Amino acid sequence: MTHLVLTPKFKRAYRKFVRRNKQLQQHIDNALRQMESDLFASYLNTHKLSGGLSGLWASSCGYDCRILFAIERDPATSVEVIVLLDIGAHDEVY
Repeated sequence: MTHLVLTPKFKRAYRKFVRRNKQLQQHIDNALRQMESDLFASYLNTHKLSGGLSGLWASSCGYDCRILFAIERDPATSVEVIVLLDIGAHDEVY
């Protein structure tokens, strides 16, 4: 199981996004749990990004909801972690 690391920017964006879209909170929370257990589950539509966001990844968490993240190794433990960077509508995060 991979650990999720929530950046301060992600936490702020999550609170703001959920406030606007209360019905999506359950979908987002389910997607985050799924990311911990199987990052490449088919319904997450996990994919690499290109262009200005090259090196980062994105997953879907409902209609027009994207989670932007990086996959890194924790230097202290050498364990792979998912660093959550941003969440929002497609046009907000890309």
